[in-house]
Amino acid sequence: RSNTEETMAGSDSVDTLLADKDGLAAFRKFLKSEFSEENVEFWLACEDFRKTKSSTKIALKAQRIYSDFIEADAPKEINIDFHTRNHISQNISEPTLSCFDDAQKLIYSLMAKDSFPRFLRSKEYKELLKKQQNRNQKRWLPFL
Repeated sequence: RSNTEETMAGSDSVDTLLADKDGLAAFRKFLKSEFSEENVEFWLACEDFRKTKSSTKIALKAQRIYSDFIEADAPKEINIDFHTRNHISQNISEPTLSCFDDAQKLIYSLMAKDSFPRFLRSKEYKELLKKQQNRNQKRWLPFL
């Protein structure tokens, strides 16, 4: 087994994948092929949102996330339960940095339990492994 395979098979494998530029790109490509790229886009939007400092930007970003992913018939509507969606809808007028946390956890869980195991069997994952193995070989052979 390569280091990449061992990393991906570990308990933090989804986190490792999402934190790696190439891994994230491969996972996005895979999700796009399954028509579920809104999940990773929402997760990334939430990660960015949580780092927001300005209260003006918090309100603007929260509204954008809400209109893109949460509200009924949103262009990239995510699959969350009524209770979570309703809770966000009731609080969106005064958003906090944690207002999307429950929805983000649901989407993360969906990606980890549903999409990720299929990703590990996909051509996108095989291409990612090959790319990382090639990079590792070049690292050991600096004259190449």
